[in-house]
Amino acid sequence: PPHALVELRRSTIGWIFQDFHLLPHLSALDNVTLALELAGIAPQEAEQRAVAALESVNLGNRAQHRPDELSGGQAQRTAIARAIAGERKLLLADEPTGNLDIATSREILDLFRELCHTGSGLSILMVTHDATLAARADRMLLLHEGSVAASDVKSAWGDAA
Repeated sequence: PPHALVELRRSTIGWIFQDFHLLPHLSALDNVTLALELAGIAPQEAEQRAVAALESVNLGNRAQHRPDELSGGQAQRTAIARAIAGERKLLLADEPTGNLDIATSREILDLFRELCHTGSGLSILMVTHDATLAARADRMLLLHEGSVAASDVKSAWGDAA
């Protein structure tokens, strides 16, 4: 049934969109908190998880700012915080570091690796055009015209990785 699919997506999949999908009239904190409350998490716990997630992406000091008061990189990190706060088993990430500088991109990838390797059972499926990011993944698949063209970094990217 359709409602079962909706519930499966809501409870097990987190999304990091390339264009953020933040609600413009809500603060960064409220954007993260609202997503948790819509997933059925009690308001007080939702806010605690939202604060922790924003701090994990170094945005604790920008929590009360609306998206139009954030840089592109800060908005991207708010979207990442929203996705990780849900503590779901799978994150689908479309160019999650596309608006971040090199140092912040590394920090986010370190956070992703930590989340995946701490026994939480989290898996991240990340789409990227950045060979450096792909090289840091545990596994990488190169898609070419709808088919898997390579399944390891060296055969896919050559010396670029």
